[in-house]
Amino acid sequence: MSTITWITARGLFGRRRFLLLLPLPLVLLGLAVLCRSLGVDPGEWGPPVLVGLGLAVVLPVVSLIIGTGVLGAEIDDGTVVHILTKPLPRWQIVLPKLAVAAGVTAATVALPLYVAGVLADSVRLGLALAAAAALGALAYSALFLALSLVTRRPVLLGLVYVLIWEGLLGNFVSGTKVLSIQQYVIALADRLAPTGLMETTVSVPVASVMTALVSVGFTVLAIDRLRSFSVAGETS
Repeated sequence: MSTITWITARGLFGRRRFLLLLPLPLVLLGLAVLCRSLGVDPGEWGPPVLVGLGLAVVLPVVSLIIGTGVLGAEIDDGTVVHILTKPLPRWQIVLPKLAVAAGVTAATVALPLYVAGVLADSVRLGLALAAAAALGALAYSALFLALSLVTRRPVLLGLVYVLIWEGLLGNFVSGTKVLSIQQYVIALADRLAPTGLMETTVSVPVASVMTALVSVGFTVLAIDRLRSFSVAGETS
């Protein structure tokens, strides 16, 4: 498993798509610093920057780029055949890739969210945002990793989920929030550091249970789908 982890990390950091991870977190950090330096009331810039940008855009988009890339890129270029020919249980392939995806996503997003949270309110809020984002990174990564094995258009479907389901429908149809990873992250962060800057109708117990179910459920789906791949890398 350590070999798979190393190969995945090396491939991820060696691909050009990794450079796409940097602009969004930097924009988040820059806006937070700018608003704080200008003396803008955190009640005015906190929700749009922390939630509207950080949790609704930066976290899911970074997760999408990484989650669909740790295995999807190998499927696209055919190099996955080298892994599939090894006598390894499929879970020993999926779990290290999921760990790399979730870990890199969390590291990329948690730091700017932490700094933005500190600037908006306190160290407690910064830590709460970082912790909740790490859990969200795991759930998003499991979802997008599974999509890369279920469809040939994982990025497109991932964008539909993020932009349409979580973004558009989530703002107008309250029932969709129960199936929104973004709302789980908001609920968990607000529970860890209640500030009034974040609001959601999803309860903490529901957010906790659903985060676990999404993470485990889509991981199991990814393992099952990988078992159906032939040596040629195509599903049966």
